[in-house]
Amino acid sequence: MSASTTSDQPPGPGVTAGIGDIIRTAAASRPDDLAIVFGERRITWGEHHQRAVRVASALVASGVGSQDRVAFIDKNGVEFFEFQYGCGLADAVNVSVNWRLAPAEIEYTLNDATAKVVVVGAEFFGHLEQIEGRLTSVTKIVAIGEHPRWESFEDWLASSDGIDPQVPSAWGDVAVQLYTSGTTGLPKGVMITNRNLFALINQIGPLWRFAPGEVNLVCMPLFHIGGAGWAIAGMANGCVSVLVREFVPDQVLDVLQREQVTVALFVPAMLSFLSMVPGAADRAYPIKAINYGASPITDETLKAAMRTFKCDFKQVYGMTETTGAITQLDAADHDPDGPRAHLLRSAGRAFPWAEVKVMSMSDEGERECAVGEVGEVWTRSAQTMLGYWNNPEETAKTITADGWLKTGDAGYLDADGFLFLTDRVKDMIVSGAENVYPAEVENALAAHPAIAEVAVIGVPSERWGETVKAVAVVRPGMEVTAPQLISFARERLAGYKCPTSVDFVDILPRNPSGKVLKKDLRAPYWAGRERSIN
Repeated sequence: MSASTTSDQPPGPGVTAGIGDIIRTAAASRPDDLAIVFGERRITWGEHHQRAVRVASALVASGVGSQDRVAFIDKNGVEFFEFQYGCGLADAVNVSVNWRLAPAEIEYTLNDATAKVVVVGAEFFGHLEQIEGRLTSVTKIVAIGEHPRWESFEDWLASSDGIDPQVPSAWGDVAVQLYTSGTTGLPKGVMITNRNLFALINQIGPLWRFAPGEVNLVCMPLFHIGGAGWAIAGMANGCVSVLVREFVPDQVLDVLQREQVTVALFVPAMLSFLSMVPGAADRAYPIKAINYGASPITDETLKAAMRTFKCDFKQVYGMTETTGAITQLDAADHDPDGPRAHLLRSAGRAFPWAEVKVMSMSDEGERECAVGEVGEVWTRSAQTMLGYWNNPEETAKTITADGWLKTGDAGYLDADGFLFLTDRVKDMIVSGAENVYPAEVENALAAHPAIAEVAVIGVPSERWGETVKAVAVVRPGMEVTAPQLISFARERLAGYKCPTSVDFVDILPRNPSGKVLKKDLRAPYWAGRERSIN
């Protein structure tokens, strides 16, 4: 069976057909066991199940049917998991919206997804109020907190009958829809099925130390596959989840000690911030293993983190379209000063259930690259997304007929099967583990009346890995400053997508066919580095 096909039956024992069965099973088998720790709150599986059932019942009462889209907008909180598992029990699709987006971007996401119900946190009431009149499919807005017009989350749950609706869920049904930035400037909804999730969940436990008795830190944003996917995999494998609303380095260190956290996932920027907290390396942590990924790591950051936490480190590589990680660099391969130190530049080897190959990017036709030859990284597994929501053209460009997903990353495989990433086939920028597509930023900046044309590139950043730089040509007779252009972008885009610097030039370099030569624009900033990604 190819990676892009789905089956109506789960392949593993003890698993039925949907994400809702995680909470059903846990509540039935260990209702008094701790499920989530959030600040001072301690929530058992029995209590968590009761709340999720009320969400499911409330969704059905609100007119949400099987595979209808519903949306959640808030920072990390228990309500997210109540909503996610409630969606599973009702066979609804949770569209987890990136709360960092500007109101116009949230509007596009909700309308594109055709979301019927939106649950929104108090910090983002203003965002939704700005766009409420332009939402084309939303029939109900539910407020986490008090709002003068919208029903509160607590009242919404209290009004439900509290009975599990038992909506059937198929193995190929979509469980989660996460939006990624697009090469064309418009975000795409990645459809992740029950089968995709359980392909990872059923097999990842031993590799990530997920097991009953382990305590898992959940501090990545839950609209991110590294947040929700990591958390759900830990829950399904018996871990207690310690949830952090926002990443504040000194507070996270306190939580690691106080809650006796044993496993965690961070992005490299987080590890850097944690290691820089005064006295961080002098503390004793019970942590056994730290996974890191979403962007490459520098030797200095890794060494500092290893000195601080004195535990196993594992690097993972994947993307939203692959339901998260598909390769891993094991703890045994983390030896910064040993004879195999070069492996730290690797993203590891493919999981046993995933395939990875590298394909030639030349004009001579598709062929598999030889060992050490750079090409585009392709992958195939049961984790590969169903496709992009309402976007068959982009789906067909990304997933081949026999199930191979084109990652857009360039790299090579060595003789031992280790994957080394060297560049990006596309122009995507990864800033602090968030994907930024230049086309999206360029479209926003080009709307400024003083801009004749603009190109956006990624440049190295010690803090974020990469940051966004705009290279702009100003219209004759007009003026605009870098701060003004950056401010203009912030009115239209999420903060992490906005340029942190602007260069003004007389002309953009182009090839004979008129395409902007972004490699030429990037070259001065990446000179002397092994790779063109950071």
